[in-house]
Amino acid sequence: MFTLTQLTSFVAVAEELHFTRAAQRLRMTQPPLSRQIRQLEHDLGAQLLNRTNKSVQLTPAGRAFLAEARTILRHSEHAALAVRQVSTGEAGSITVGFTAASAHSVLGTLLSTARETMPRAEIVLREMVTRDQLAALANNSLDLALVRPSAIGPDLVSAPAVKEQLVAALPSTHELAKGEGALHIKEFEGQELLMYSPVEARYFHELLISVFRSAHVTPVYSQYLSQVHSILALVNVGLGVALVPETAAQLRHPEVVFKPLELPAPAAVELDLVWRRTNDDPALHALLHRLRERIP
Repeated sequence: MFTLTQLTSFVAVAEELHFTRAAQRLRMTQPPLSRQIRQLEHDLGAQLLNRTNKSVQLTPAGRAFLAEARTILRHSEHAALAVRQVSTGEAGSITVGFTAASAHSVLGTLLSTARETMPRAEIVLREMVTRDQLAALANNSLDLALVRPSAIGPDLVSAPAVKEQLVAALPSTHELAKGEGALHIKEFEGQELLMYSPVEARYFHELLISVFRSAHVTPVYSQYLSQVHSILALVNVGLGVALVPETAAQLRHPEVVFKPLELPAPAAVELDLVWRRTNDDPALHALLHRLRERIP
């Protein structure tokens, strides 16, 4: 079977129709070039060139083979480029899990970083709660997770992605929505609070329990939900008040007022990047490296 070197030699001669010029173009001497062409014709069982002392012409078989040779060389160049891009992380596919709330914070930075610095990489997104993302990492169906801080096994690696503050989300007609300035957490004593699920939204549930316990405040938990956008939808129709991450204010609801919150002790909402320790995908590590440069 012919080699890429033979194809390159043939294309050069076919385009130059002159062995000396073709040899100069390929930075080689003429005798080995002639041997490559003779061997190619032998392997194919067909004469590709008519040679005389004065000229070189393509035979009908040579004209037909020229188009095929160019296609094969082009595909081989593309294959080599694809391999190089994957090996350096410039291309490939990364499956990223994210929570609904993270779509309004670090997910945008992740996607813009990938588009700007890794334009040939494919980012596949899967919206999942933290618990499901960690399970997906374990079974290799996710490469990277955007999750709330959680206990992880030794086979996973985590890095902080973002910290933000809790804010109050209030129906516009609520008494706490009136006036200017921040609300103190003690003002939530006895208020009907839309609470996070202790299972699907464990991180937020435990965070709010800690906040209220440290402030000696006892709200009335009216509903338990797993997603921030669902909580805000209920705030919008006046079914209660809520504490949400500050980026949730980007979810516009006409009847929801957001207010800063004064707490007796800091209670930042955190989000982590998590990936498998054994994941050696160059695209993943290239993305992580670039994210570290952009995420404070």
